[in-house]
Amino acid sequence: MAPPPLPLFSPSPKQPPPQPWLHGPNIPASVTPPDHIEAPSKPQNDPKPQRKSSSSSNPLTAGVPGGRTRRAVLGIIRRVRSLELSDPPNTKPRPTASSSTIPFNLPIDRPQGGHEEERGRNGKERPTSRAVPWSAARDKDLKVALRREKKVPEPTPAERVLEAAELERLRRAARGMDKWVRAKKAGVTDEVVEDVRREWSSGQELAGVRVVEPLRRCMDRAREILETKSGGLVVWTKGDIHFVANIQKVPVLKCTIPEPQRTYGSISESLSNGNGDAHGAFREIDQSIGVHTYEEAPIEGTLYEREVNRLLDSLGPRFIDWWWNTPLPVDADLLPQVVPGYKTPFRQCPPGVRPTLADGELTYLRKLAHPLPTHFALGRNTKLQGLAAAILKLWEKSLIAKIAVKVGIQNTSNEQMAWNLKHLTGGTIILRNKAFIILYRGKDFLPGGVKRSVIEQEARVDAQHVKEEEARLTVIDSLQIYAGLPSEESSVGTFREYQDFQVNHVHETTENNQAMIELEAEKHRLEKELKDQERRLFTLTKKIERSNQALAKLHSSWNPSEPSSDKELLTEEEMMIFRKIGLKMDEHVLLGRRGIFDGVIEEIHQHWKHKEIVKVITKQTRAYQITYTSMLLEVETGGMLIATQKLTNSHAIILYRGKNYRRPTKSEPSNLLTKREALRRSIEVQRRGSMKYYVWERQKSIEELNWRLANVTMKIRKLTQ
Repeated sequence: MAPPPLPLFSPSPKQPPPQPWLHGPNIPASVTPPDHIEAPSKPQNDPKPQRKSSSSSNPLTAGVPGGRTRRAVLGIIRRVRSLELSDPPNTKPRPTASSSTIPFNLPIDRPQGGHEEERGRNGKERPTSRAVPWSAARDKDLKVALRREKKVPEPTPAERVLEAAELERLRRAARGMDKWVRAKKAGVTDEVVEDVRREWSSGQELAGVRVVEPLRRCMDRAREILETKSGGLVVWTKGDIHFVANIQKVPVLKCTIPEPQRTYGSISESLSNGNGDAHGAFREIDQSIGVHTYEEAPIEGTLYEREVNRLLDSLGPRFIDWWWNTPLPVDADLLPQVVPGYKTPFRQCPPGVRPTLADGELTYLRKLAHPLPTHFALGRNTKLQGLAAAILKLWEKSLIAKIAVKVGIQNTSNEQMAWNLKHLTGGTIILRNKAFIILYRGKDFLPGGVKRSVIEQEARVDAQHVKEEEARLTVIDSLQIYAGLPSEESSVGTFREYQDFQVNHVHETTENNQAMIELEAEKHRLEKELKDQERRLFTLTKKIERSNQALAKLHSSWNPSEPSSDKELLTEEEMMIFRKIGLKMDEHVLLGRRGIFDGVIEEIHQHWKHKEIVKVITKQTRAYQITYTSMLLEVETGGMLIATQKLTNSHAIILYRGKNYRRPTKSEPSNLLTKREALRRSIEVQRRGSMKYYVWERQKSIEELNWRLANVTMKIRKLTQ
């Protein structure tokens, strides 16, 4: 008889040792400390081990089915982890060396079932001390999520002014509206404001305004502009539609609501900087309602923001319809169109510095200009002297001037704007597109103080040279009197030589001299262009010679057949019948750009295998080409040419095989070109024809240049005589 099976675990009168995962701050009191762990006793032969009925002695395994099987152990592990993750509100873990944790006060997502944070005696919430997030890396099942703190949105003016019930009523009414005013690319213009007020005057307390690009990129900015110009409150925003409520028909809070402190350069302040009359002034609400207007608030923001706003305020009025956030750019259209006495600034490059920009420098400047705020907003193409003067003032503190092109304005050309600004300021255009124009002041730019210093220094140097020249002449005169030196003197290397050169070659601006300079420049340009045209003509001639050699090589393998002297005779009635039959045929042979080659002849014989007539379609348009093709087909196939008929977009060639037709033993003739050779011949012929046309153009331009050069030479001779 077989012995009974051994039990999995032997009964022990003593308490079992604690599991290794129980070492931590929350160990049950009934579990034996790790210092008193005893080795398990040897298994006995009793087939029925004793079971612990008390759940208090083994709280982890109590209620877990399966005893100590694998399933039970996994259940214990889950319970232990839930104990470690949960922090009892009234008990504190005992600090031990093995269970010490580092407080890490960050917004960590609590697992489901966790309790709320503890509160101190004073009622304030204080975060509990938790293990650092990277401690969860040791446990695959434990997930700790670090999330970015959400920025609390600032309440809108409608949320601050209106009561909650009234605001909810207006939003419910706005959800049922299906009509709105469309604000075009120009933004919230006077027409849009008039349409909104027309809706209010008709008895509606809400008006919808749909915003399009580019103002749709920043809906908060669109809301501010709309509230400022219309005098209402935006109560709800759905996608790209703002719903504006009439402040006169909506009950507001009776107390004075403090307005948000606006940063320097906001809408209200920008209107006070010389642009207050555009599209209305400040938004003022009746004092009887209890809401005051915007008051000048203390300056806020970083030092950089304050400096940018101060600099832009010194350049001109702001553009209040700007579709991005602050700072608002300067409205270049409100600057003066003509500045009396304006001149392109004096420039001088430092010695040893190249005035042009290298590729690396251009890339660096473009990267530098990307995060900079927009300085100007421009909407006209000409009369930009006021903008040029403002740009010169800006360049004294910034290397780059960033100009935005206004959208929604007709007949604007960023190319013409950039060209005018470049010639007015002398700067360098580093970027130009339909949205922005970025100008670099250049390496030779001199600020106002430096420019005056350079001019004064040059004047002092000239005065010093004049004094030195006068002293030299005085010494020479005294030496001639006392030493008897000859009166002949040389001016080589002196200041007089420089002055003579300036008078004779620089400051001499007579009409004849100016005309001579222009004629010499024209002659030099014509000679250079004539030389270039002759070089191109020589290159084309060489290419045509190479093309002729390639065609001659291809034609060497082409040997057309001789026309047969023995031809069959057909009556006029037969010719007319065959012509009608051929034109009514749907099957045809199409001639492409390769022309006639061995494959075409083979296909014609395949048609004649079943029918007496074959129709060949060609796309050629010239009469001599069609005649040559039809005669060549008649000779190579051995048939009879019936007719050549003009179709809508092509020509049809009708061929009759003859009464004594016999199919050739070899369908592909060996005296014609192959399909590949025919394609090469077609390409070479087309290429040679194009080059011959260009040769004719070059010859014509050379003749014209020779005629113009002869006229300029004749004028120069007349002036020199």
